[in-house]
Formats: sequence, C-alpha cells, structure tokens
Amino acid sequence: MNKDIAHYAKTRHTAKAYDSSKKISDEDIEKVKELLRFSASSTNAQPWHFIIASTDEGKKRVTKGTEGLYHFNTPSILNASHVVVFCSKLDIEEDYLLRVLEQEDKDSRFQAGPEFKERQHMVRNLFVNMHKHDYKDVQHWMDKQVYLNVGQFLLGVAALGIDATPMEGIEVKALDEEFGLREKGYGSLVVVPIGYHHEEEDFNAKLPKSRLPYSEILTEV
Repeated sequence: MNKDIAHYAKTRHTAKAYDSSKKISDEDIEKVKELLRFSASSTNAQPWHFIIASTDEGKKRVTKGTEGLYHFNTPSILNASHVVVFCSKLDIEEDYLLRVLEQEDKDSRFQAGPEFKERQHMVRNLFVNMHKHDYKDVQHWMDKQVYLNVGQFLLGVAALGIDATPMEGIEVKALDEEFGLREKGYGSLVVVPIGYHHEEEDFNAKLPKSRLPYSEILTEV
C-alpha cells in the first residue's frame, strides 16, 4: 500500500541505536546519493560536499569528530550501515559559479536562448555579492543551504525505510583535519548515520512523536 509523504514525516524518528548486522542495499545507497545531489538550493548554488563512509575504517575516521565532548555519538557512527558527513563551502568564488553555470548549460537549462544563461549568472552573482558585501553573511547563507539538504535527506531516507540520526554534536575542527576539508575549501557541519535501528536498544523508536499544536505554530489567512 502506497503511503503519502505526510506518513513519513509523522513516523520517522531520530534513531538512538543501530543494528550493526543490517546493511543498506547498494540500490538504496544510489537513491541516497540522488537525495544528496538533487536537494533544493538557493539560486542552484549547491555550496556543499558530502563524505559517505561505509567501511569500518571509514566510519572510524568519522569518529575523530566525537572523541572528546561528543563521545556518546560514537556508537551510532560505528554501528550504522553508512555515515554521511555534510560539508559547506568556505567561500563561493567566481570560478566555482562558472562551473555551476556550465553544468547547467550542459544539462540543457538554457534552451530558450543564450541570454537566459547570462541572466542566470547575473542573478546568482547578485545574491552571492549581496550576502558577501551587504549582509556579510555569505558563510551562513551557504550553511543554511546545506541544512535544507539535511532536511530533505531525513525525509527522503525515511521514505526508503532507512533510519537516520542527525548530529551537530561533533568537533568540526577534528573532522576537517581528518579529511583535509579546509584545504579543499569546505568545512563539516552535520554528521548523519543511516541504517536500521536496533529493535531492543533504540528507545526512541518506541516513543510517540511530540509536536506543538497547530494553534501555536500555524496562522491561516
């Protein structure tokens, strides 16, 4: 029986323990990658990079970000089937914007004429420069786009029957050093283990979801 998207929003939960014996299929991992790639992005800037760890060695490297204060997050990283590290660009340079533009052209985004390609580049630069020079929050602007991706990702993997655990409890400096991210122009933001929750140990799977009522969060006009 097909379920509507609201079903997954209401039934997904943050897994607190994973069954290390259960692995995500290669077919579903390809869909997971598509969720990452096709997320919404302001002006289609796509200011992100992702690390997917599936091996024991790879997941151990991700735990470099949880060795200190956030040690309680280590078991989920090690026991999950896969772990995704969401990273944000540290700067958004003209040559990067041109690469995005050329990819759009390659993907036939400008079929109506070359003037639409020029307009797209102008509009994207307008937003980038506005956040760089006027609001002075370009890093925050890019980070917010990565969080848009995280939100879509959590709902998307739930629709695939995959559990997830979004973690801001990480030492980003340690993770950045482990994977050489800053030298590549990126910084880590969020780690998301994915897999299948442990039936006995994941207490959160047994709890009812709790949200504020519509009367408090929603205004209809």
